[in-house]
Amino acid sequence: MATIKDIAGHVNVSIATVSRVLSEDPNLSVNPETKQRIFDTAEQLGYKKHIQKKTKQRMRIAIVHWYTETEELNDLYYYSIRQGVEKKLEKDEYEYIRLFQSANKQPDVKVHGVIAIGKFSHWQMRQLKNWSPNICFVDNIHALPACDAVVADFKQATISALSHFINKSHVKIGVLTGEEKFPGTSEVLKDPRYDTFRDYMKSCNLFDKRYCFKGTFSVDSGYSMMNNAIQTLKDDLPTAFFCANDAVAVGALRALKDHQLRIPEDVQIIGFNDSSVAKYVSPSLSTVRVYTEMMGETAVSLMKERVLQQRTVAKTVTLGTELIVRESTQ
Repeated sequence: MATIKDIAGHVNVSIATVSRVLSEDPNLSVNPETKQRIFDTAEQLGYKKHIQKKTKQRMRIAIVHWYTETEELNDLYYYSIRQGVEKKLEKDEYEYIRLFQSANKQPDVKVHGVIAIGKFSHWQMRQLKNWSPNICFVDNIHALPACDAVVADFKQATISALSHFINKSHVKIGVLTGEEKFPGTSEVLKDPRYDTFRDYMKSCNLFDKRYCFKGTFSVDSGYSMMNNAIQTLKDDLPTAFFCANDAVAVGALRALKDHQLRIPEDVQIIGFNDSSVAKYVSPSLSTVRVYTEMMGETAVSLMKERVLQQRTVAKTVTLGTELIVRESTQ
């Protein structure tokens, strides 16, 4: 049976270095290439203890949410991302602490890394950097350059929804979107879905500012925006609307029904996120599926690379989306 001494001889490093690498010592400073050679050699020589130790390695991660607990309950998008993070950490037997809207308060215990879910101001991101150099931002396109990030491809998602409408011969297409702000500030965040809608529709010579409505990402706001569109546009109401999330889309569906407009015969709707409610509303909602749990799982994988393999080069992972066609556009 192979020993640590055998591995050290093959890789030409000290026995102590091999032992600490195989024990996944997070405080060990060794370049990634050497670490990988040690792992590969251990596998090739059949070093069984190496495999056992890897499964027992522990790590403590702080999960920081930009929402409060109450806000998260009203937004299944971020709830699902957090669930993906926590399930992956539990499966891999890693410790974690959960903090809601707490970028100003440092954890009482040492953490090896931070997974930050949502949008954070530049000041807040710098504060998180004081907690640990290992940070992964999830759903934040403005993450610090030296940090990891996991995002969904909102641009392609929006284009796929609009292309679906255009291929069905719609020329009057509207958008219902929301505005978000950093907690405690008045700074409005840009929504890449709206920006893509505007740019893509202009490229198709179909953009009309009158068909664009902004509110919040809620059912009530979706209802209000669609009600406003119906009352102000009257006979010029678009025959299709892209909604920036499913909650907005559900509110829009209710407003259309209250005005005796038929879906999809008079107006067609596409939502965003493919939340659990999308398939159960009537008519069922066409929507863009975002793989939110996978976003959370990917963040954990990136964190493991940072902490356990000491990767220093920042990574941004962009996950694809899928247009799910249901009754609201059929």
